[in-house]
Amino acid sequence: MPGLFERTPDGAAEVTLDAVETSIIRSLAVQLLELVGPGPGGDDDDPLAGLFAEGPSKPPSDPVLRRLFPDAYTRPGEDEGPELHAASAEFRRYTENDLRARKREDALAVVRTLDDLRTDARGNARLQLAGLAAQTWLRTLNDLRLALSTRLDITAEGDTELLYELPDSDPRKPMVMAYLWLGGLQETLVETLLP
Repeated sequence: MPGLFERTPDGAAEVTLDAVETSIIRSLAVQLLELVGPGPGGDDDDPLAGLFAEGPSKPPSDPVLRRLFPDAYTRPGEDEGPELHAASAEFRRYTENDLRARKREDALAVVRTLDDLRTDARGNARLQLAGLAAQTWLRTLNDLRLALSTRLDITAEGDTELLYELPDSDPRKPMVMAYLWLGGLQETLVETLLP
């Protein structure tokens, strides 16, 4: 059975991951980093100028990025008037760069945490999270599930039930299994952090 989080006596969240599970999370987090992109400017840019850099005013073309960075005032596929579209564009211009930076930082923290894990003789590693690290993992697990659900075209609650019925020969099956497992990880992490 795939690893799921459990509460430790000191209130942290702990899960034992095998080499495959660690590899899956790491690979998905790296793909998320690549999808979100490097951000505006390079490392040599003036950091002060970066604080005032404006982001894009149009929604991303990739459906996953549209899900990760939705419009603030309009709903997909609905024409709600030029005023709301203008307000959404303005909001996006001043917030998307920061949102992308946060998602990059979170995904990179997950990758680094996985890279620092020590494995036992069987290749299993024990991951323990508390405080800000647990919050970082929650945000990244959520982003990964949103990305996978978009690629799997899950738009309604009932769509998830259909995933259980996919035959093993369906090429989406590995993505479905990752989506469902990440859901279990996310849910059990939340449960361990509740008072």
